[in-house]
Amino acid sequence: MRHTLLQRGLLGMVMGGLLVGTAQARTLETAYGDVEVADNPVRVVTLYEGALDAALAAGVTPIGAVTTRGGDNVAQYVTDYLNAHELAHPEIVGVVREINIEAVLAQQPDLILAAAQLPEGQYQLLSQIAPTVVPPTQPLAADNWEAEARLFGQALNQEEAIDEAISAVDQRVDAMAAAVADADVGSNAYLVRWMPGGPMVMSEKLIATGLLERVGLDVQGGELIGERGVHSDVLSLENLSQVDGDWLFLATLNDDGQAALDSAKQSPAFNRLNVVQNERVVPVNGQLWSSANGPLAAQAILDDIENALLP
Repeated sequence: MRHTLLQRGLLGMVMGGLLVGTAQARTLETAYGDVEVADNPVRVVTLYEGALDAALAAGVTPIGAVTTRGGDNVAQYVTDYLNAHELAHPEIVGVVREINIEAVLAQQPDLILAAAQLPEGQYQLLSQIAPTVVPPTQPLAADNWEAEARLFGQALNQEEAIDEAISAVDQRVDAMAAAVADADVGSNAYLVRWMPGGPMVMSEKLIATGLLERVGLDVQGGELIGERGVHSDVLSLENLSQVDGDWLFLATLNDDGQAALDSAKQSPAFNRLNVVQNERVVPVNGQLWSSANGPLAAQAILDDIENALLP
């Protein structure tokens, strides 16, 4: 019965799409080929944190979204943005890497924005509901978010708004880099995410570490991660000296990770680190610093960096 209802819903969406097929459309190059999208989509569902971020930066409020990594809702910085601008909160239609197709269908979207890692089988289902835009897969790099945001901006017919949002990030980075150089606050940093099992060094190829690099700090720890990894293996407390630099940005994803970090802070191994004794350990939100992507995320990360380095 459930499968039949889903099929009927998909058929209704497809027939509805045929009825509005005469509306002006644009063609985008995506990971799964050319996709036609309406000029001004209204009911947008995002299945990726970077897509939600880009849509909001472009002035479009999605009606559906997936949860942030390690959470049961969208990321806190997104919640703060929605509240500050008095925008409606999207319905949750799945979690990271586990999309509820029926929940997406229930939103009756006219556009779906997804992650580059979306499996083809899911794409085939989603594309029967609405045009589904999937960015091409790119090697891990700190600036991947810019190309993805621009593609999502094209899908939303809001290229100019996205260009302005990215330009605003660039201008702020340049200003902060000049201020950091004048302030002489140190030369290097580590980003560590503390999990229930212990700390992991995060790659210098994330948006957050890329921004640290751009404002003037040399992000360390690449030798602990390897060529293709996003993070290192868990470090023991005895090996914490491997992340003892000028600055330590310390992220947690949830209460379990925070509890493990609070316990570790009582250990001699943690407290004898130079960075701890110099009071240059900066607590940051792990959902923002190790999972989020997009212009709004970049601005929120820069807020944290500025508060730490340029108080």
